[in-house]
Amino acid sequence: MPRSSIKTPAPPSRERAFRQLIRTFGLIERVMQPYFAQFGISGAQWGVLRNLHRAEVEGLRGLRLTDLSRRMLIRPPSVTGIVDRLERMRLIVRQASKTDGRAKRVALTDKGRELIESVLTVHPGQIAQVMSALNSAEHEELFRLLSRLGKHLEVLATERAYQPAGQTNGVHK
Repeated sequence: MPRSSIKTPAPPSRERAFRQLIRTFGLIERVMQPYFAQFGISGAQWGVLRNLHRAEVEGLRGLRLTDLSRRMLIRPPSVTGIVDRLERMRLIVRQASKTDGRAKRVALTDKGRELIESVLTVHPGQIAQVMSALNSAEHEELFRLLSRLGKHLEVLATERAYQPAGQTNGVHK
């Protein structure tokens, strides 16, 4: 089929940057999934384990599912599925809350702590390898830019009146 002689204009820089961000996120997942698989877990499972580990470092013995969901910025049903799998693997345990009989807290088991320690022995090297394309100044600049974008997205995500572009009251313009 012959190609059109009409040149498509380059997308605006914001669209190019957005596409590159999505592509980079996908590539990070592609690199990190085999890394986590060597420990018998997924990246999402690592996220739950690492957040529970950080909570322990903060002096908390477990987190409610809603708190874990909030920390991970994912919806509670998604967290529940990950927690179910980690519980079957005996890496975490659900415990009844001492203050709220309806709530369950999720906590690490000794086996879960051992796995985290095992991952953390090599994790800095993995991060260094992933980030090795950039120098220290570029790491700082990337952190600054992503932090700024993240703050903006938090505002968009929490605004009750937020409507996706092109929509008004659930109706497309």
